[in-house]
Amino acid sequence: MADNKRDYYEVLGLDRSATDDQIKKAYRQLAKKYHPDLNPGDQQAEENFKEVNEAYAVLSDADKKSKYDQFGHAGVDPNFGAGGYGGGYGGGFNVDFGDFGDIFSSFFGGGGRRANPNAPRQGADAEINIVVSFEEAAFGCEKEVNVTRIETCSDCKGSGAKEGTSPKVCSACQGTGQVRVQQRTPFGVMQTQRTCDRCGGKGKTIEHPCKTCNGKGKVRRTTKQTIKVPAGIDDGQTFVIRGGGHCGENGGPSGDLRINVTVRAHSVFERRGYDVWCEFPLTYAQAALGDEIVVPTLDGNVRYNIPEGVQPGDVFKLKGKGIYRVNTSLRGDQYVKVVLEVPKNLSSKQKELLREFDKSLNENNYKNRRSFFDKVKSAFMGDL
Repeated sequence: MADNKRDYYEVLGLDRSATDDQIKKAYRQLAKKYHPDLNPGDQQAEENFKEVNEAYAVLSDADKKSKYDQFGHAGVDPNFGAGGYGGGYGGGFNVDFGDFGDIFSSFFGGGGRRANPNAPRQGADAEINIVVSFEEAAFGCEKEVNVTRIETCSDCKGSGAKEGTSPKVCSACQGTGQVRVQQRTPFGVMQTQRTCDRCGGKGKTIEHPCKTCNGKGKVRRTTKQTIKVPAGIDDGQTFVIRGGGHCGENGGPSGDLRINVTVRAHSVFERRGYDVWCEFPLTYAQAALGDEIVVPTLDGNVRYNIPEGVQPGDVFKLKGKGIYRVNTSLRGDQYVKVVLEVPKNLSSKQKELLREFDKSLNENNYKNRRSFFDKVKSAFMGDL
């Protein structure tokens, strides 16, 4: 029941003044935190994940959010009484406020045009979250996912009527979807039109509802689908499958399926835009003398010749070894940063050899050291 549900703003850790961006940001953080792929076997995390998705489905939809802000869960829960939120499938929330708005509008010659409830309308977007590895994001992949969406009932073909029957013309409004109402006002008796309560403005009623969809014409189904993750997708990005969302109303097109992507961190590589960075440790001898090293890349190991005299922090580039740019054949580069590994646990003999070697060097062997002391001498010794 709706009465037992937590407040949707509380679920997302927000107050009621939260903006759309704040709602989306809070959702992505919590969806990532409780995602089943990141919390295998944690039943509570799975429940929290479902709760977060339910809250976001309402608060990210302007129409549903407005109804929720006004009426709470009663405004969006299809099980909350007969006057609930359109069976949960995108219908209108019908509340009679005495038609004051209609009276006022008629008095000033308006009467306003109402939206046709039988006009085709596009369905809402569906949304899922997936987790991919660093390599899957870099090269693209296929993922099998569960997608829950609202579909046209296959038994009644969306009519809502039991097989062998069909909706009937509403006897209250004679199929117009509108009824005339007379009301006494300070200005006299005024006649207005309002949506028919019996048929909800559709002009038709269902005497024998379809048992599969309970007369709604739509059902909620979860199906397994294989989706293609584009190469180059980054952590926190979303891609869209057109027409993969909830079915439309009255023959309208389906909404889209939005896939939010979380990319697992890599133990070696770091992504910066479409480039890949990593650090490579060199010994003192390799840095001083140069060497041929084997560098890991997303495409496998490659050989690279380190020049002699390379310094800690120096960076070299492997062209075209980065991430694919989305929907292109172009790739970024890989940058490898040199890290000098100072040896530890030296034996007495090794220490003595190192001291002898150090004594054999002079300032000509240390470009940066010589430059540093020249600067120090110029800055401080000149004052003496």
